[in-house]
Amino acid sequence: MSKFLVVGLGNIGTDYVGTRHNIGFDVVDALARKHGAFFRVDRLAEVAEVKWKGRQLIIVKPTTYMNLSGKAVKYWMDKEKVQLDNTLVILDDLALSLAKLRLRGSGSDAGHNGLKSIQETLLTDKYPRLRFGIGNNFPKGRQVDFVLGRWDDPELPVVKQKVEKCVEIIESFTTIGIERTMNEANKLEFPL
Repeated sequence: MSKFLVVGLGNIGTDYVGTRHNIGFDVVDALARKHGAFFRVDRLAEVAEVKWKGRQLIIVKPTTYMNLSGKAVKYWMDKEKVQLDNTLVILDDLALSLAKLRLRGSGSDAGHNGLKSIQETLLTDKYPRLRFGIGNNFPKGRQVDFVLGRWDDPELPVVKQKVEKCVEIIESFTTIGIERTMNEANKLEFPL
């Protein structure tokens, strides 16, 4: 049975629920919910497991806070013996508009503390990641407030639609691989 590690990035605690920075948590919550899986508190993370189409998905929400996400990713990769290219990280991305998703097999951290931590811990940037565009509609100097802020009401329908599409992309990644999934996912444009 092929094994995959699906990591949603976010921060633990009620202050962060529903914020742009926690979209990774929201996506993996939706994935677990779709497959009837429940999260348990475990070492460095909340973890759920899904068996689907001959694959085992270990779904992880690090409890380390964003800037130490690498510790949780490395621990669960090692514990579950999951290959780097079968590990998918889901995160928010300021550089992408809310209308976009971007699946990549590698790349820079682009200033994202979660990716930075993962790269420093794994000593590579060659791991798959699904970037969820959150846009950058904030005044100069207000980036932190924007990222840690909750979605505006008009944004919620497209966020919900994108979360559902992310679940399909994760399923596709685990069944037909990253190349074919990228061809589909990176063409998507969500109406705002």
